[in-house]
Amino acid sequence: MQYIVMDLEWNQSPKGRPMQDRGLTFEIIEIGALKLNEKMEIIGEFQELVKPQLYPKIHEIIQEMVRIAPEELAAARTFPEVVKDFFAWCGDDFRFCTWGTMDLPELQKNMDFYGVENSFPIPLYYYDIQKLFSICFDDGKSRVSLETAVEQLELEKKTKFHRAKADCYYTALILELLDWKKAGRLVSVDYHRLPAAREEEIYLVFPDYSKYVSREFDSKEEALQDKRVASATCYLCRKALRKKIKWFSPNGKNYYCLAQCPEHGFLQGKIRMKKSDSGKTFAVKTLKLIPAERAALLRVKQQEVREKRKIKNQERRQRQKNENEE
Repeated sequence: MQYIVMDLEWNQSPKGRPMQDRGLTFEIIEIGALKLNEKMEIIGEFQELVKPQLYPKIHEIIQEMVRIAPEELAAARTFPEVVKDFFAWCGDDFRFCTWGTMDLPELQKNMDFYGVENSFPIPLYYYDIQKLFSICFDDGKSRVSLETAVEQLELEKKTKFHRAKADCYYTALILELLDWKKAGRLVSVDYHRLPAAREEEIYLVFPDYSKYVSREFDSKEEALQDKRVASATCYLCRKALRKKIKWFSPNGKNYYCLAQCPEHGFLQGKIRMKKSDSGKTFAVKTLKLIPAERAALLRVKQQEVREKRKIKNQERRQRQKNENEE
């Protein structure tokens, strides 16, 4: 397998996002990529500007970052022409590597907008080098800019950032330094195209947690009523578990639960409710083994949510009582 380190530059409307309802907020104006072999050696490169059709005037903030001359973009080829050659250059057996999670969804949104056939597999796995940098060199949770990562690793800055080819170069340098025994299994999942049916839903097991990606639902309430979404399973022995703490939400978006495996101990469940491009809801659920101390903290968090809800209900009843008395 080969690795395609890809970076995109894009433009948007100077007045905001008037075309968002048409499915394209950001229009790609440059595609850059490096091809790496299994030894993480660079064996090819791709770089081409894209002539903007929807947003021909470059947003001033974008122009300040990328510094592409308008006449260069005016002379460039259109997105369908460029992306066709890009895919031909990629070949057949490869995995995308990007800094962060935005490039692949935006690439596919541009493909949808311009009617370019999407032949990517579902699910589409890729390596998020920003996340892997955090896991290998930082706390595993923080997400820093590419330039900050380069500075932390004390890599030489040979060219300016915020151009596609340059950012690919720096991303490839970091990719080569990763501990691939640790990072190689930690693939990310692209959410642009989601499972269409229950049997297509995604379930992944990593060294210290599991991830499940559901199909779409009309609402988060419908999603939470689904047995597979609401279930808790030990990812080590695959036993279905009874929950010690049922799903609750501190903020109405993320939901938590606590389950206990007789063999492996406490597991914390987390569901992140996300909106799909179609406006529907899908769930991303993770389950992770936690020590008894963190299980106790989860009980405290649940109790705090209950107390806040109790106070709000009391205040609501008091307001209703006052309104009735008036």
